[in-house]
Amino acid sequence: MNTEHLNSVQKKQALINYAQSMALGPYQAELIKLQQHIERHKLKLIILFEGRDAAGKGSVIGSVSNYLNPKHYRIVALGRPSEKERTQWYFQRYIKHFPDGGEVVLFDRSWYNRSMVEPIFGFCTDQEHEMFMKHVVPFEESLVEHGTVLVKLYFSVSKEKQAIRFEQRRTDPLRQWKLSEIDLQAQSMWEKFTEKKYCMLRQTNHEKAPWHIIRSSDKHKARLETMKLILNTMEYEGKSRAFDLTSDSKIVFTANQELAIMDAHRKNIK
Repeated sequence: MNTEHLNSVQKKQALINYAQSMALGPYQAELIKLQQHIERHKLKLIILFEGRDAAGKGSVIGSVSNYLNPKHYRIVALGRPSEKERTQWYFQRYIKHFPDGGEVVLFDRSWYNRSMVEPIFGFCTDQEHEMFMKHVVPFEESLVEHGTVLVKLYFSVSKEKQAIRFEQRRTDPLRQWKLSEIDLQAQSMWEKFTEKKYCMLRQTNHEKAPWHIIRSSDKHKARLETMKLILNTMEYEGKSRAFDLTSDSKIVFTANQELAIMDAHRKNIK
């Protein structure tokens, strides 16, 4: 790595980035083995990446998929439903992107848009939101029972870190495309998102597809812990025992742990 053209601050950051990239390498190599196992045995894996805007979902997806065989994985990031899609069963637009045997699909936001973003910004009716919350767990249970492995990840960023990342998007020409109208309202609607997050975790966490909450203010740790979680979804040929895949308890939380933390925070506010 040539850093001669960089100033001291840039050089230090470049060295940090390089070290972090090297640290992720062994886990990315394991992800290749997992993908090959899925392809060989015609398995199906869906991973949902959820969280607030600027929670780091995109960068984690990039690290997870960086060295995977593009023939056997897809990243799906859907926009608002079209007029035609609004007349369909809500899950229909997502089902058509589901994996065939031997594929991995990474959803950069998923059907859980209807649990948080859509009701907050008025993109769905109260009735549509209630119907979704009523039917999403049976939908996922059926999906898993029919042979799809479903991993649900929620990336939790602090309000302060979100504000910093929004400012970086605003001032960096290479990131400005990421700044949307919804982003500009996210900070002022922080508590509304918190309430929807609480309800989502409480009502949609279930045994066949539990939520994993990942603290993502530190992007490197979020990437590392995400890879560990994915590698722990199933056994696969050639799985390395050389490194520990145990989750960092300061970064990864179960839904019940997160709900307990949120309940305690509510009591302190009162």
